[in-house]
Amino acid sequence: MANRSKRIPIQHVVGYVMSIVLTVLAAWAALNSNLPVIWIIILILALAVIQAGIQLFMFMHIIERGTGHAPWQMIFHGFILAAIVVAGSLFTMSFGFNHDHNDDGGHEQHEQHEQE
Repeated sequence: MANRSKRIPIQHVVGYVMSIVLTVLAAWAALNSNLPVIWIIILILALAVIQAGIQLFMFMHIIERGTGHAPWQMIFHGFILAAIVVAGSLFTMSFGFNHDHNDDGGHEQHEQHEQE
């Protein structure tokens, strides 16, 4: 039992180092590269997907036995929740409220413009 507690979790160390390298690479791409903006965005998104995979497999133990389908169900429900949040945010930003805070709902300028 004492040997087990002194063992270095090499999988976690490798995952941590890979995550740091991917983060530094994404920061370099955003700050110092001469790539066009669209390629920087594509590179950062690709690095984010790779890093999410590293997180799932090395830290969250997505492939461990004995958990049934619970990790995949949680991932599925997480994607559904993220889709709802993104769709709601896009809806609000596209068809949101008028930010004119007049008591008449912003119709005063329109009525004055029609009278002229």
